[in-house]
Amino acid sequence: MRVIVCGAGQVGSNIARQLAREGNEVTLIDRDADLVRKIGDELDVRGMVGHAAHPETLEAAGAAEADMLIAVTYSDEVNMVACQVAHSLFDVPKKVARIRSQEYLQPMWSDLYSRDHLPIDVIISPEVEVAHAIARRLKVPGAFDMVSFGDGKVQVIGVRLDESCPIVNTPLRQLTELFPDLNIVVVGIYRAGNMIVPTSNDQMFPGDEVYFAADVGHVSRAMPLFGHEEQEARSIVIIGGGNIGLHLAQIIEDDMKNVSLKIIEFNRKRAEFIQEHLNEAIVLAGDALDPEILSEANVSRAETVVALTNDDEVNILASLLAKGQGGESSITLINNPIFSSLMTSLGIDCVVDPRATTVSEILRHVRRGRIRGLHSFQDGAAEVVEGEALETSKLVGKELRHVKLPQGTIIGAILRDGEVVIPRGSTIIKPKDRVVIFALRNAVRKVEEMFSVSLEFF
Repeated sequence: MRVIVCGAGQVGSNIARQLAREGNEVTLIDRDADLVRKIGDELDVRGMVGHAAHPETLEAAGAAEADMLIAVTYSDEVNMVACQVAHSLFDVPKKVARIRSQEYLQPMWSDLYSRDHLPIDVIISPEVEVAHAIARRLKVPGAFDMVSFGDGKVQVIGVRLDESCPIVNTPLRQLTELFPDLNIVVVGIYRAGNMIVPTSNDQMFPGDEVYFAADVGHVSRAMPLFGHEEQEARSIVIIGGGNIGLHLAQIIEDDMKNVSLKIIEFNRKRAEFIQEHLNEAIVLAGDALDPEILSEANVSRAETVVALTNDDEVNILASLLAKGQGGESSITLINNPIFSSLMTSLGIDCVVDPRATTVSEILRHVRRGRIRGLHSFQDGAAEVVEGEALETSKLVGKELRHVKLPQGTIIGAILRDGEVVIPRGSTIIKPKDRVVIFALRNAVRKVEEMFSVSLEFF
């Protein structure tokens, strides 16, 4: 597939990296010559210096032969115009744009993006995506990552294990024997910087980050097995009232009833604006690094503190100060990946990487075939893909114990007629089943082919 990526920032370079790894022909455009040169040296992509919305730049990038254009520059307007030019002059089949400004995303203006006006096939709003990702984690306390599939009936959850976990040092095959009616499958283990797809003989150890797929109705029973019995937060403090903070607050007010919510926002005018757009939340104007403001927000009794300013250092320090005053757990927004590896040792419970969230959402639309959902884990080390099984697929019609899955993949769950089926050796996949598969980086292309109309794989 030929893809043009406009914008060589963290999201653009990460998208280019993952697509290039899978053998796609990628051209990356940015106005920063040094950045283009650096990425061109690191990745197997073609780098171009130029303005992403200019026709001659897109022509030189090969837009006439491109299958997709992904516009993720820092400018919403450049992203939108790039899509328009790609459509009008070069007839690029699929166009994806990142749009941050909420003024462009009001439902009343949705017709703007039709093929007759501003032809964008997929709009990605990082702030909205990140807010929803944090809301999902709030609903599964103890998890550092959680993604829903199968219309919300299947969840893939990431948990960190410590010595208190009752099932460490236990072969995974014994979990099925000990808990035969618990609908979960351990699909991935991240250990010492490596992601593995475990076999039935593998064990989990303290310090592992474990991913499991579960029937949503069984998650509350599964979490204590992994050493997590935290209760859903009833008192939440949000630090930072930008677009992410406001969206998250609105989600909490709409979906999480009986939650006491406070927001700390540094800018007084912004704080007043937020207060006008919320119903029950209390908004405090002040510096989140001021112990008196934290005390006024009553963080000592907060079950979760969510730090969402646009400054990584402020988020880290505010989280640590809040926990020092007695806050039970912290969720911290980190843009710089250099900081992410330090968070656990500092005592921060959960890190949110907006880049990873945005990349996962874009990849969901890049994947071909009957792909219904996708999420990328650990900087692309693995993906979870939900796809629809076709009649021609070799997954269909025989017991799973006789199906030769690509190396580095495991089936986590199957959704059939609205019901979750946890795969066992005797399970038979049927046409139109929705299958949730966990795949290591080098197996993602084969998983994509499983759900394509022409199934010449393995």
